[in-house]
This record gives sequence, structure tokens and C-alpha cells, in this order.
Amino acid sequence: MAYQMITARDARPIKAWVEGVYMDDNAREQLINTARLPVIFKWVAAMPDVHWGMGATVGSVVPTQYAIIPAAVGVDIGCGMCAVRTTLQARHLPDNLKPLRSAIERAVPHGRSHGGSRGDQGAWSDVPDTCLEAFTRLAPGYEKLVRRFPGLSRNAHPLEHLGTLGTGNHFIEVCLDEEQHVWFMLHSGSRGVGNRIGTLFIEIAKQDMRAHLKNLPDANLAYLQEGSPNFAAYVEAVSWAQDYARLNRELMMSAVIAAVRKLGLPGFEADAMVVNCHHNYVQKETHYGEEVYVTRKGAVSAREGELGIIPGSMGARSYIVRGKGNPESFCSCSHGAGRRCSREEARRRFSVRDHEAATEGVECRKDRDVIDETPMAYKDIDAVMAAQADLVDVVHTLKQVVCVKG
Repeated sequence: MAYQMITARDARPIKAWVEGVYMDDNAREQLINTARLPVIFKWVAAMPDVHWGMGATVGSVVPTQYAIIPAAVGVDIGCGMCAVRTTLQARHLPDNLKPLRSAIERAVPHGRSHGGSRGDQGAWSDVPDTCLEAFTRLAPGYEKLVRRFPGLSRNAHPLEHLGTLGTGNHFIEVCLDEEQHVWFMLHSGSRGVGNRIGTLFIEIAKQDMRAHLKNLPDANLAYLQEGSPNFAAYVEAVSWAQDYARLNRELMMSAVIAAVRKLGLPGFEADAMVVNCHHNYVQKETHYGEEVYVTRKGAVSAREGELGIIPGSMGARSYIVRGKGNPESFCSCSHGAGRRCSREEARRRFSVRDHEAATEGVECRKDRDVIDETPMAYKDIDAVMAAQADLVDVVHTLKQVVCVKG
């Protein structure tokens, strides 16, 4: 059996693909709390990158019937990965990669300043035409949501954030595969507007269940029941945010490709293989002959033949994978290496010198402000991959040479 079975009183089982991978007790307890909800279908699945998360466990696959748990989807709705293989080879890259990193940093707003308000370095001050045109596809849905929930527009900046990276663990990388092909890869989601939608509906779910909160193992696991007005509104809002996130990644990838084309490298194509996948989202799927809502919080869909992306960390390998369609994981796999320690603990434990050693050979930031993202803060990606060998096959192994952090 490739997974460990976790059981607890009054809870559905938990199938955890964690053989040889560290899982902390807080994550285990959080998974058990989720498994105690009456709306869980069959079992909860835990991926090898599993760790404690705000509201619900990162690296969990939560199938529910007639209900959705907004906190299980989280506030970075639609967060995911995009990767493109190019016809460039490693030999085409310059010896000094700093100008390449600088070009990408100029092309895509990243980070955050001024409290996210006017002048924020992570938002467009002058929105480019490509993003203006793209937002016309999203605007009607957003306007409909704001008419019903005016608070969604507060500090959301959906237009100014479209085509931007964000902060935290979001990144843009230039990578090489096993045949020395150059790849561009990035990680981001629905930015401020997704956060507003997620935060709002987590509170709405708590209000809808206020008479039952005392019976929940965790108030953050309040759920919206199918058939209720707020359930329908959430499905509409979360679907919109997931579309926004996918489009956000597409726009950034186009900007990265355009920026690299201007650097005097040989002409290249960038559509040899393209993958764009969510790893924080919910959708209706059929499993074991029944329609259920599958929430993947830090997990990737891995249906048979489906391509996905499992990144490592700033100094570790990443993987392009093909799903095996394992029904016991609800056709899912991990979304990355998964954190081994919190951001605060990483800042306390590791130095800039540690980080420099761990990212040797990678053109990236090597300052105190990125210590929370240092490779040592993450689990061993090779152990994570070994633990889910029955969920995915490796198609390509990537190693970054440039990393831009938000």
C-alpha cells in the first residue's frame, strides 16, 4: 500500500502519501478535523507535501457532497503553475545571467510596497494594453459580483494586478531540463481580488453556520451548503477567480517570453510544451460513480495522461509530470515540496550565508528578505516525488538557473 491510513474517532479515513516524508502533528490534527465533517465523501487524501495551513491543510484533497468549504479552497484562489518549453538551449544563454533576471523583473511587477496602495511596486501604475484588453473578458463577471458584494472591491485592484506576480512563494524561473532545453516557469494566482473573495466567503460560511459552529471541530471549516443562495454565489465567484488566475499566468508568461526575446539571444519558439494548472481550487468531478466537489488545497489534478507541474524550491529540481489517474488520491498529486518549517522559523534558523550556499549557481536574490523562501525551509523534493510514485510519472526534470521572487 503506497499510502498510510490515518484514522480517528468520528472521522472519515485519511489516506496520506507520506512514506519517507516528514508530516508534523499540527497537519495531522488539522486533517483529522477536516475528516470529521459530515459532508466529506469517502476519505480525505493527503499529498507528500502536506503541512499545516491557515484555515485548512496545505497538500490536502477534500472531496465533499452537497457542500464546499471556502477555507479549504483558501484565499489564493486559483494559485498554480505555468511552464513553457522553448527551442533555446543552455548554450544560447549568456554566461552572466543577471541581465536576464533584470529583464524579467522589469517586465513583470512583483513584490509589494506602500501597503499595497497607490505606488505599489507589485501592481501596474500604467496598465499595458494587453492586460487592459484581457480584463474586458473578466470585467462583466467582476462587476456582477461587486454589485452583490460591494466589499469585494475594497483594496482588490483586479485590473492593476492582472499580469503581476505577487509576493511570498510566488516566483518566475528560467530552467534547464535533462536535454538542456530552456524552460520558463512561474507560480502565481488570483492576487488581491482572489484574497478578497476567499476572505469574504469564509466569513459568510461562518455566518451561515453560526448556529452550528460549536459542533464543528474548527470554525474555519464552516461550509456552504448546495442549494443555498450563498453557495451559488460562491461557486460563481470562485470560478471567476480561477479564470482570473489562469489568465494572470498566461499574461505573465507572454511578458517573460517577450522580455527574453529582446536580449539578443537566437530566435526561439516557446510552445514546444505548455502546462498551466491550478493547485488551490475547487471543481465538480465524478469519483466512484458519484458527482462530488473536489477541493485541492496545495494539490494538482493528476488524471490519467494529464500534465502537471511539481516545483521544488529556489535551489532544488522541479518536475513536469503526467498523471496516473489513481482513484484513491481522487486523481491528484502534490503541488510542490511543501514547507518543512514556518517562515518565522526559517528566518530564525537560517542565515544569508546558508541561503547563498543552498542557491549556488542560481541567479537570484540572496538577501535577508528571502530567507523565509530558502531551500532549507522546504521538504526534500526527491523524497516527495518518491512518496507519490503511484500518482504520477516524471516527464521532465528541471533545474533553475534564474529565479525571480515576489
